[in-house]
Amino acid sequence: MNRRAFLKASSTLALSTGALSAGMLPFLKVLPAAAATADTLVVVTGTTINSLDLHRTGTNRPSYQVAVNCYDRLLTFGTKTMPDGSLSYDYSTLQGELAESWEIAPDGNSVTFKLKDATFWDGSPVTAEDVKWSLDRAVSVGGFPTVQMRAGSLEKPEQFEVIDAKTFKINFLRQSKLTLPDLAVPVPFIINSKVAKANATEKDPWAMEYLHRTPAGSGAYKVERWDSGQQLVYTRNDSWKGGPLPAAKRIIIREIPSQSTRRALIERGDVHLSHDIPPKDAKELAALKSVKVVGTPIENCLHVLCPNLIFEPFKNKLVRQAIAYAVPYEEIHKNAAYERGAKMWGGASAEPTDIAWPQPFPYTTDYDKAKELLAQTPYKDGFEVPLSFDLGTASWGEPTALLIQEGLAKIGIKATIDKIPGANWRTVALVEKKLPLLLDNFGGWLNTPDYYFFWAYVKGNLFNASNYDDAEMMQLINETLHMPMDNPDYAPKIRRMIAKAIDDVPRIPLYQPYLDSAMRPGVEGYEFWFHRMPDVRSLTFKTA
Repeated sequence: MNRRAFLKASSTLALSTGALSAGMLPFLKVLPAAAATADTLVVVTGTTINSLDLHRTGTNRPSYQVAVNCYDRLLTFGTKTMPDGSLSYDYSTLQGELAESWEIAPDGNSVTFKLKDATFWDGSPVTAEDVKWSLDRAVSVGGFPTVQMRAGSLEKPEQFEVIDAKTFKINFLRQSKLTLPDLAVPVPFIINSKVAKANATEKDPWAMEYLHRTPAGSGAYKVERWDSGQQLVYTRNDSWKGGPLPAAKRIIIREIPSQSTRRALIERGDVHLSHDIPPKDAKELAALKSVKVVGTPIENCLHVLCPNLIFEPFKNKLVRQAIAYAVPYEEIHKNAAYERGAKMWGGASAEPTDIAWPQPFPYTTDYDKAKELLAQTPYKDGFEVPLSFDLGTASWGEPTALLIQEGLAKIGIKATIDKIPGANWRTVALVEKKLPLLLDNFGGWLNTPDYYFFWAYVKGNLFNASNYDDAEMMQLINETLHMPMDNPDYAPKIRRMIAKAIDDVPRIPLYQPYLDSAMRPGVEGYEFWFHRMPDVRSLTFKTA
């Protein structure tokens, strides 16, 4: 399908009652929402859960919800009310989840936690030994979990100390503004170490294979069943001590790849919540009285176009800048984002005056400028390149790819569209980093500019899909990552960091997206979280 045919089809899609074809009936028969009480909630999503263990190599973002809903951490973030009345996590407030209390040492070099009298699902107590084993695992398994822990200066098992059964201590390698917030992200979840060790092997000391399919936590919900590619079913842990007991006794997460099917289901009231809906649906459903739409700008997050610097044309900075001037930003914002996102182009200057992040880059759509830059390179006659996107994000990825394909063609670059299944995306795009040109999305969990740059601009880190490697950038990130934001050196270094990102442009910002979710009237307690996964613990449903 070409770009214009795609846009025409997406703009004329009809979703009336008649859109529910006979082929959907088997699906509807297994959905309990039509007969559900407040005890059971049904959530639909368009993405695929590929593991129940966030620490496993290749575990994708949709799977993070298991760590959130089935496991506890020492700390969590508070909740705040947004200007539109919706709820959001509050980065400025830390609360105990498994921690009853915590105290920073007078010298600022350690923190000691007192644990709640919590139990795992099998009834055994949560102890400091379990906390240590779990954090040891997080800093040792490698890949994304270990780098995430390192971002908070949590790097070595030797940092973690058991004082007694209910007292746990972390010794800091350095004082960092990110350490305590990093304990509240999904990664440092606490595992029943007794169960894990019983299912570990010499070749698998961290029980990766066992926990991949069989969680062992103390969290608000247990996994009742997981049918890969179809559904995940939670049942409530009535002994949960990490927070207020959830209202729903059972949660069914259904994976529905078809966005038109998901939309029809929420319009008909056959499901309670459709999570992370496409911008087009959000814009249109928000006008209906039968559906409530909550949209929240995703902090520290960008949709970007990434040229991969290990491929010859993209090693040339002028080629990258030429591409940045060949992107049809306004059309993308209108036809892919449906204007539900903050513009990240047309900035006033290549030298930022503040440290707000994200902020618009100074590029605009200027094909003459793009041709002028490309003419100064060995690629003045253009070249061919595959342009890849994640099928799991096709609602914005496909129209964006088609529009970029059209823009690049105007400067002689022939891009062929490469659609990659969502279950494989992280491995191919982020772990192996072998895609020449790709659409990507990354949102930094800890809400500071240096944290975003740590993940997206450091060679080897997971979300640096561009394989960008620059000595000055690396130095700036190392100097600011743990630096207090009120340090007088912080702001000038961040401004320099942003200026380099603008000039080197290994990531071309398109727009800052919203996280949009639609729900039936009567669903309350929905809360936006930086990890962009449904936290079902706070959801309630009242029938009319």
